[in-house]
Amino acid sequence: MPKKQLKGKVVSDKMEKTVVVEVRSVKTHPLYKGRYLRDKKYKVHDEENKAKTGDDVLIEECRPHSKDKKWNLKQIL
Repeated sequence: MPKKQLKGKVVSDKMEKTVVVEVRSVKTHPLYKGRYLRDKKYKVHDEENKAKTGDDVLIEECRPHSKDKKWNLKQIL
């Protein structure tokens, strides 16, 4: 089974080896069929501290590094 990959924007890089990435998706309401935006923030492992606030990044699902950190930084776009 392939690992999930998401695109998002770095909103915080203040932690050591960790960045917070906000992923924005468009959902459709099941009854009213209106479209709305949904934002979700993920803590992402960044081993070399390359990503900075404002960067667009590609993240990939991985084994848990800690309680909240279950994603790896794959690429800076």
